[in-house]
Amino acid sequence: MDLMLYEQDYYRWLTETAAALADGRFSELDVLNLVDELESMGKSQKRAIESYLNVLLLHLLKWKYQSNHRSGSWKSSIRNSRRAIQKRIAESPSLRTYPKTVFLECYAVARENAADETELPLEVFPELPPFTFEQVLDETFLP
Repeated sequence: MDLMLYEQDYYRWLTETAAALADGRFSELDVLNLVDELESMGKSQKRAIESYLNVLLLHLLKWKYQSNHRSGSWKSSIRNSRRAIQKRIAESPSLRTYPKTVFLECYAVARENAADETELPLEVFPELPPFTFEQVLDETFLP
């Protein structure tokens, strides 16, 4: 397989790589780019979990500290973020513990975003999460 194809026509590179793998033509594989793509896919799953966790925490904070502005869209966002996290974990069970490892990091991001979006002082939002990790993922929990 043409090694430059990866940079010239990504979609064609994907289809030709898949065909070469399916046919057992391993000597034709662009191994370096294939390895890079596989590693990138794993990182992408982690980034997706972090992104959904950031949004989930943001809306839980807004729900708790701006109760007079609660909306159906916030509630929907909370539900959808929880389900998206659970879906990624169901698809990749080895990521089951990942959300907990980035929980505090994601909370710090969500805290700053909540201050920006609500225009409340950052100090309104505690430095440590006002809810547990288990509560955050609990489908029935709203602060």
